[in-house]
Amino acid sequence: MTSSKFAVVICHGSYHTPAPYQALIDALEAHGIETHCPQRPTCDLKNLNIGDPKNPDFDRPPPENGYPLASEDATTVGNVIDKLISANKLVLLVAHSSGGWVACEAAISARQAPVRKAQGQSGGVIGIFFVGAFIIPLGESIDSFFQPKDGLIVTPIWLQLYASPMLERYACEGQSRTKLMKLKYGHEGVGTITDPVKYLFNDIEPVEAEKWAAALSAAPIPRSPLTNDLYSGLPCAYLVLENDMTLPKQYQEGMIAAHNAVNEKQISILRCQASHSPHISWTVGLRDEIEKFGTQALAEV
Repeated sequence: MTSSKFAVVICHGSYHTPAPYQALIDALEAHGIETHCPQRPTCDLKNLNIGDPKNPDFDRPPPENGYPLASEDATTVGNVIDKLISANKLVLLVAHSSGGWVACEAAISARQAPVRKAQGQSGGVIGIFFVGAFIIPLGESIDSFFQPKDGLIVTPIWLQLYASPMLERYACEGQSRTKLMKLKYGHEGVGTITDPVKYLFNDIEPVEAEKWAAALSAAPIPRSPLTNDLYSGLPCAYLVLENDMTLPKQYQEGMIAAHNAVNEKQISILRCQASHSPHISWTVGLRDEIEKFGTQALAEV
C-alpha cells in the first residue's frame, strides 16, 4: 500500500546502517507512506579501509583517496530525493542524530516544494523532522560547531577514536577533553561508539540492545561545512529525546534555542521519553509524530 500524500526519506545517524530503522520503515509503509533510508557512505565499512568487516581493524590508515565526506552523504540522500521528485512526489526528511546535518545539506532550494511550486513544478521537500539530531549553523561542520577554539579536541565520552594511541584525556562535564599530542594519522582516524548498549539503546531490552550494538559500523569525524540555508525555507520540527545519553536533552534544547533566537522561521518542539534510538524503542509513537508533522507541512505547500 502506498500513499500519494508524501514520501519519507530517513537520514540515519553516524555509526549506523539502515538496518535498525527497518521497524520504522515498516510502520510508516503500513500507513501507506513510501519510505527510504539510504546507506550513508561515511558509515559504510567497505569505504573505511578496516580490513575484514567481521573482524575490523580500525587502527588502519585512511583509504588511498581518504575517507568519504559528509557532503557525500548529502549527495546520496539528494539522489534519492531527486528520484522521488521525478515521480512528482512530495518528500518529508526524517533526520536522526548526525543525519540532521545531512538532511539540511541535501534539501537545497531546487529540491524544496515551495520553491518548485512557485516555478510551476511539482514534487519536492516539504519539511524536516529532526529526531535527537544535530542542528548545525550555516558554514559550520558538526566537528567545528562543537570544538573549542583553544587547540584542544573535545570528544564525547561515548566516542572511541582509533589510530590515536598517544592522547592525553581530561574529564570535562561528561565528555573527554582531549589534548592532541601525537595522533597517528592526524585527527583523521575513524570512531566507533563506546558501550552502545548504554549510550544508544538504554531503553531497549538487553538481548535486543546487544543485537543492535553488534550491527553498528564506524565513521570518520564529520568535517564538511553546511553550505545550504535550509532553515529559512521549510517548516521544521524537533523531537527532543528526554532520556538520550548520547546527545543529552540539554544539548538538544540548546541547539533549538540557539536556532530559534536568530531565525524567523522557528523549529517547533515535541518530546518523548525515549533514548537515542526511538526508531527501535518507540517505533509506533515516532511513526505517528512523523505522520502528523508531515501532514501539517503538506498543508503549508
